[in-house]
Amino acid sequence: MNSEKPYLNPNLTLPQLSNELNIPTHHLSKVINENFEMNFFEFVNHYRIDEVKKKMSEPETNSLSLLGIAYESGFNSKSAFNRVFKNITNMTPSEFKKTIDA
Repeated sequence: MNSEKPYLNPNLTLPQLSNELNIPTHHLSKVINENFEMNFFEFVNHYRIDEVKKKMSEPETNSLSLLGIAYESGFNSKSAFNRVFKNITNMTPSEFKKTIDA
């Protein structure tokens, strides 16, 4: 996940990831559920949020909107991005950005 960054693909599915890893889908699902205590989409979205947070603090992304950063990080809708970001960080993306800029 860290080196190849498959989560940047907004259409990533469990079967696609299991195929890339060359392991059965059910096995990957079980590993994610048991080791991370989350489902596949929660697992992927955590990586996407980490990517968003990293990009928010990079000077080269200052010209991008928060939504632009979200799209570059694998999200494909504004509502999903805002909902997931708030669920994971307990802040809106704008609130989080202010903590970086302060």
